Amino acid sequence: MTTITSTHISQETIAGMTEGDMAELAKRLEQDAYGNAFEGLQDWHLLRAVAFQRPELAAEYLHLLDMEPFDEE
Repeated sequence: MTTITSTHISQETIAGMTEGDMAELAKRLEQDAYGNAFEGLQDWHLLRAVAFQRPELAAEYLHLLDMEPFDEE
């Protein structure tokens, strides 16, 4: 899997993602054992980008995004 070094995620990175890459990504997010918050945030942004551009690949991991609508009032 390609290592992401910034929040910019290229089309090539997303196009190159496999089911195995997604399983590894989900495992890291579920374990939440990152050295710092930024590493976790990078993985979260990658999952979010894949969910928008290749939803079939991310479908079973959407619960990790916690993107529920909420009322700010």
